[in-house]
Amino acid sequence: MKKTIALAAVSMLTASLASTVMARDVISIVGSSTVYPFATTVAEQFGKTTKFKTPKIESTGSGGGMKLFCTGVGVEHPDITNASRRIKKSEYDKCQKNGVKDIVEVKIGYDGIVMANSKKAPQMKLTSKDIFMALAAKVPGKDGKLIDNPCKTWKCVNPELSDDKIEVLGPPPTSGTRDAFSELAMEAGAKTFADLKALRGAKGDDVKTYMAKLGIPESAFNKKGKNVFKIVAHGVREDGAYIEAGENDNLIVQKLVANPKALGIFGFSFLDQNADKIQGSSINGEDPTFDNIAAGKYPVSRPLYFYVKKAHVGTIPGISEYLAEFSSDKAWGDEGYLTDKGLIPMPKEERKQFADDAKNLKPLVLN
Repeated sequence: MKKTIALAAVSMLTASLASTVMARDVISIVGSSTVYPFATTVAEQFGKTTKFKTPKIESTGSGGGMKLFCTGVGVEHPDITNASRRIKKSEYDKCQKNGVKDIVEVKIGYDGIVMANSKKAPQMKLTSKDIFMALAAKVPGKDGKLIDNPCKTWKCVNPELSDDKIEVLGPPPTSGTRDAFSELAMEAGAKTFADLKALRGAKGDDVKTYMAKLGIPESAFNKKGKNVFKIVAHGVREDGAYIEAGENDNLIVQKLVANPKALGIFGFSFLDQNADKIQGSSINGEDPTFDNIAAGKYPVSRPLYFYVKKAHVGTIPGISEYLAEFSSDKAWGDEGYLTDKGLIPMPKEERKQFADDAKNLKPLVLN
């Protein structure tokens, strides 16, 4: 009798485990709000043209997506995470620690980060220096030492700009767009100041020399020079001039329409899809256009990615087929349907390389 009960218990446990494995027949995707419209378009096409269900996609931001993705392997965890910047070494290490060993990296194309405003207002013509001086928490004062940002209007930043209040709606720190904007726009602006540029490349005792010139207390930063520079360059003011508007870029667009004096920060695709209502600011004399981004002329542009758990392929139906759809020329090619959504295609050889890696499920190695 006891043996029969034990066998029954084992049978129930086996059935329960099998049920858990098969508990999800829909691909689960999280991550970047910038990649979201591209992934959604591919998912809809995939659902219409294959026997598989349309993948479920959540816009959590790149950082939030990586956190969910790297938590573990199993049907309770997402299969794919979208990212508007490359996976960080710390995130990769967390994945490895939590058993997410084989990660397939797929670059999908390029995107520009725009600072846009309503078409009811004049187009802004900004430089990298203007952006840094408008949004940085600390900026060089008249004596060269860093002070709390005193500028309330754009005219304070640059006499050639308007006297309107600085009001910029942008992504939170968990966003890949925020990471890329800090690196491409804020750092570029910080480097227009000689002492900050020197601090960035300083080593050894020279770090202390430039920290002193900038008025940075030695006790404030117990880090290497490059990190000190990043703390200054990436530090965004918290006095109301910069407003964290969440991961919903469509909501930022709506707010810009309602408030023509405000600017918003988001990916080029959202500008492209709302060109009847908003316009992108020129940066260093270059407008955020498809051609300028593709040619590398527009200074604030970056690659876009998604990451796949190899362990989930074959367990969750349709992952390989979804990768094949996304990496097809009809999707991400020069004339692919994703270009209609604002994606800037990679060169042909680069597309072929990432398509091959996706097909072969080649694991990413970050040393």
